[in-house]
Amino acid sequence: MATATLPTPTTTAAAQRTGTRTIKVEIKRQATPDAAARTEKFEIPYRPGMNITSVLGEIAAEPITADGRETTAIAYDANCLEEICGSCAMLINGKARMACSALVDKLREGDEPITLAPLSKFPVVRDLAVDRSVLFQNLKAVKAWVPIDGSYELGPAPRQFPQIQEQRYPLSNCISCTICMEVCPQFNDSTNFVGAATIAQVKLFNMDPSGAVLKEERLRALAGDGGVQECGMAQNCVAACPKQLPLIEAISDVSRDVVFQQVKDLFAR
Repeated sequence: MATATLPTPTTTAAAQRTGTRTIKVEIKRQATPDAAARTEKFEIPYRPGMNITSVLGEIAAEPITADGRETTAIAYDANCLEEICGSCAMLINGKARMACSALVDKLREGDEPITLAPLSKFPVVRDLAVDRSVLFQNLKAVKAWVPIDGSYELGPAPRQFPQIQEQRYPLSNCISCTICMEVCPQFNDSTNFVGAATIAQVKLFNMDPSGAVLKEERLRALAGDGGVQECGMAQNCVAACPKQLPLIEAISDVSRDVVFQQVKDLFAR
């Protein structure tokens, strides 16, 4: 019986001396928000189970490019390392995803390098770190919180039906990674669209017995410029969301509620 042999990846001279496999990485870098972008190539030792965050850590430990030139460690955002904080979102092989859950073994294709770049729709701070404060400005605009005065004893919270809890829980899993905004064709400077994450949080807090106090204000905020009407239902957000939030359902439900609120306000004049 003939047996197939798997091709072995090409290694550098240093790797040949040590007998180790290597990972080739190309990273788009930018020293300051106004600096010109450049690409640096790295080649680091391979270890089983590595993710992109650990790759960046290897580079930080020894910031030397593939051609032997000393450089600086890569700037990027990270915190929890378990896809909960949402801070390490970046473009990996051209796809918006989380660095902590992107495993090297599933990214490598033959001897092709892994490419890393910052999210393209947010201002670059440095290298792979971007300014995503627009999301939090949008959340403030729609009052995405439960209004509770904590200066005195409030007693037990209002009861919620289990069916409502089951609908709200998936929406509460949003990690503010902004990947849904990155992949959305409607999120740009021309439309000022708030994005799927903000709309989903409006539904989450409007369904809360206490949060519903601000329901009308949230719906009016989404009826203005950049509101829910800007959504083109491309559904890129659903495919890209790392937490698999029911974004299209949220957008559809909030769109209906916004229209009802507009009609209600019209007849209230």
